[in-house]
Amino acid sequence: MNEVSRARVAVTVIFAVHGAALGAFATRIPWIQDRLQLSPAALGAALVAPAISACFAMPMAGRVMHRLGSRRALLLMTVALSLTVALPALATSLPMLWAALLAYGAATGIADVAMNAAGVEVEHRLGRSIMSGLHGAWSAGGLVGSGLGALAAAIALDARPHLALMAALLALVSAVTCRWVLDTRSDGRAPPRGGFAWPGRAVMAIGLVGFCAQFAQGAAGNWSAVYLEDVAGASPGIAAASLTAFSLTMGLARACGDLAVRRWGTVLAVRVSGLASVAGGALIALGRDPAPVIAGFALLGVGIAVVVPLAFASAGRRGEDPNTAIASVATVTYLSNLIAPAAVGAVAGATSLPTAFALITVLVAGVAAGASAFRAPAPGRPRVLRPEQGTSG
Repeated sequence: MNEVSRARVAVTVIFAVHGAALGAFATRIPWIQDRLQLSPAALGAALVAPAISACFAMPMAGRVMHRLGSRRALLLMTVALSLTVALPALATSLPMLWAALLAYGAATGIADVAMNAAGVEVEHRLGRSIMSGLHGAWSAGGLVGSGLGALAAAIALDARPHLALMAALLALVSAVTCRWVLDTRSDGRAPPRGGFAWPGRAVMAIGLVGFCAQFAQGAAGNWSAVYLEDVAGASPGIAAASLTAFSLTMGLARACGDLAVRRWGTVLAVRVSGLASVAGGALIALGRDPAPVIAGFALLGVGIAVVVPLAFASAGRRGEDPNTAIASVATVTYLSNLIAPAAVGAVAGATSLPTAFALITVLVAGVAAGASAFRAPAPGRPRVLRPEQGTSG
């Protein structure tokens, strides 16, 4: 196995580690709530903390990778992410929980940018699309992490040893795997001044398309079951199936996404994805029975699956420092994680849930309309990443 093939396997494992960390933590949220005796409002406010710190940390990722090199930055941030998974379970008060979640979110944000930058570099060396598959590995890791977490919860295992064990295991896997990640540094440019870098016009356009897709994902994740119960009259069990359908189809679409890109090209793949999202959103907004609404969420999952992975890949091909461009797209895209749940709730409160999802349908139409932003730059524009010689992982 050559260097690039080893790097592809390594980055795939890192994506899975990232997903497994989130999946493990998410399953123990009820345990944390019970231990700290938190109201739903207090818990909900605390769970915004990771998104806040991630959004502030992501723009600084390019500078971190410039200083440390991509391999070392990815190693440090993935190990930090793995270890901070254990912190929320150790909190003994709400302020301590906030502090733990802020640390977890910051590590998650920088690790997210670093692993996507590593994936873009491997994709460039291979000369074919792999980003969708890497994000599919993230989804698979999330399933493993959440499955183990559900098992731990089912046998009433205390979350402290469970998450400590997961943290140690994921940190070990990260430390071993990062040895084979390609090591690159920004070349020919100074790092962005300060911690933040405002994206250029081309990168901002890509980020806004990713924002539309990520907004729909956040809305579906937080409101699909509520929609099924309140609007479609489904039982709680059937309502929960809507999120399962959404997650399953999104994972399957990511597994097939690279093939679609190779056959159609990035722009057409994004445009078709946007149209599929519009069709799914229309089924949801117009549906009043469980079957069409679940079908709508499933189609929405297919539609948005490859957009964010391709947004990172497209940003990494820009003439700017790819690490900084990817960090900028990540920040703009994941900002929707802060906005989507509350925005849908506000619109639904003022009007109705169907109206809120009708507006989401209009928003995801922006994916199809903005697909041309993903067009590759003109040939011959130099990339500004170079292999870093003589460094160790």
